Formats: sequence, structure tokens, C-alpha cells
Amino acid sequence: MTDQTPTPDTRPTLPDRLSIDVRSPHHVAAVFEHDIGIRFNGKERFDVTEYCVSEGWVKVPAGKTLDRKGNPLLIKIKGTVQAFYK
Repeated sequence: MTDQTPTPDTRPTLPDRLSIDVRSPHHVAAVFEHDIGIRFNGKERFDVTEYCVSEGWVKVPAGKTLDRKGNPLLIKIKGTVQAFYK
């Protein structure tokens, strides 16, 4: 029987700016191997596509509206942003 001791935390540090779009220069694939959460103005948001902690904004889809390439139209909302691992 082997002892199941927890391994040290090997999660990468969360970047200041992160995007879920793989074409973005701010996409970090190693971070998305773990569950992350975004707290915006004290409430957890589940629809964030990009965030920047230092500038204090998140980008979220604007309803069901699409741009001319078929991607969701995003709006930028300013406030207090906190990123964390779940």
C-alpha cells in the first residue's frame, strides 16, 4: 500500500492579464489545465473571456451578439478584479 501524500503545488502563477482565446498573445495554456475563477467587484463571474488585474477590467460577451467573424461581441467592464485557483 502506497501513502497518498499531497504533492507540492505545481500550478503556475496567474498572470496579470489572461485570455481564453488561443489566438491572443495573452493566452497561457498551462494555466487552463487547472480550474480558475474570477471575482469581479466582490462577485464571482463565470462569463469572463479576458481580464487584467492591474488595469482593473474584464471582457464579457454582450448577450448573443456576434461580430462579423462569428465571434461573440465583447464589452469591457471596469472594476476590481481578483483571479484565483479553485
